[in-house]
Amino acid sequence: MWLLMTAGLALAQAGTPEAGRAVCDGARCAVTLTAPELLEAAERLVLASRYVEAGPLVAALANAPGYEMERRFLEGYIAVETGDPAAAAAKFRSILSKRPELVRVRLELARALAMIWRDSAADYHFRLAEEAELPPEIERTIYASRSLIRDRKPWELDVSLGLAPDTNINGATADRSVDVNVGGATLPLELDRDARRRSGVGQTGSVFGAYRFGSGEGLRWRVEAETRAVNYAGAVADDIFAAAAAGPEWRSGETRLSLAATAARRWYGGGVAQALHGGRLSLQRNLSAGARVGAQLDARRVESEIDPAYDGWSLAANAAYERVVRRSMVASVSAFARREPLRLAAYSSSELGVAAGIGGELPFGVNGGLSLSGSRAVYDAALPIFDETRREWRTSARLYAGLRSLRFAGFSPSVAYTYAGGFSTVGLYDVDRHRVEFQLARYF
Repeated sequence: MWLLMTAGLALAQAGTPEAGRAVCDGARCAVTLTAPELLEAAERLVLASRYVEAGPLVAALANAPGYEMERRFLEGYIAVETGDPAAAAAKFRSILSKRPELVRVRLELARALAMIWRDSAADYHFRLAEEAELPPEIERTIYASRSLIRDRKPWELDVSLGLAPDTNINGATADRSVDVNVGGATLPLELDRDARRRSGVGQTGSVFGAYRFGSGEGLRWRVEAETRAVNYAGAVADDIFAAAAAGPEWRSGETRLSLAATAARRWYGGGVAQALHGGRLSLQRNLSAGARVGAQLDARRVESEIDPAYDGWSLAANAAYERVVRRSMVASVSAFARREPLRLAAYSSSELGVAAGIGGELPFGVNGGLSLSGSRAVYDAALPIFDETRREWRTSARLYAGLRSLRFAGFSPSVAYTYAGGFSTVGLYDVDRHRVEFQLARYF
């Protein structure tokens, strides 16, 4: 099932060296090898599965300048074959931290990760490797390996904790007053402190879990649940969200279709803000060369605990295309549409937008990414106190960097910067928000 050696192990070939010369002194003989000769000798022993004999030669490469990458690769390969895939994964990651474009090393890393049941990470690296032009037998092996990974692990669990300095914890305007319509006259209305932008540092946390019943092709069932929370000093901007979904999933080859009943609840400022329930239809298909397309439809009934005028429906659709680029990054583009027909027309809106992003493995063992989005939202009617109907341009950006190779009790550190901006025809809804989140996350 797993990838086997089909060619020489050298990552950089230095030509065919001459055999080392033996120098004898009485009953003792010494053989002097150049660095290329030493590497070739070590490779021959490894290919012959003579790992104990190869060990000293591989260790001796530490004294050969310019051969660190080859030495680490051989050490990692020997570790895999002698039953220590965790150590092997560390060796392969150290190579990719400097040379993320090396497909062969990435394949060996994926193999080692799968052996220690790090299935999500293994599948990710197999997918990155698929972009390269590989022999058909290697492509078939990758396909079989990814299928095995998808089928054998029925559950997922992700946990994160963090701190988030935020310039606008309540998503409000910075203006001290707005113009309102009173009896046909436009007058300024002074905003109190809670209605204006506030900054703060929040404690964040999230948990996501999923379980799948059944395996292989055909029908399976999946249940999932998640919760996200951010806590600030006081309760005015505390935000907690919890959701669950369950339903059937059909898989045939590289195509997956799922249908789920969904339910969610949001608490804001210390009280229940919304209850939502509905359904979701998702389609995903893996293409060649690490590419993938997907689409999703979502319909939910909204019941507001703040104001019945917010009761109604939330309808959404999106389509996305993503693919591996430069053998270590994943780029994506998507389009989305939302429609919220609520009880009050002034709160009802339509939105169209696009998004793009790129992320993956960078040098020095860093995982990073950048995403951008922009949309146009138009409301159905004006609120009586305003002269104009809300029409808004909304923008967002997110810059992320993490260090998966560094772990504290299994948690890896990351930092993310997020910007959200809104430019509205009604000044009360102008938003400018900057947030930095320092996080520790663990992916089981």
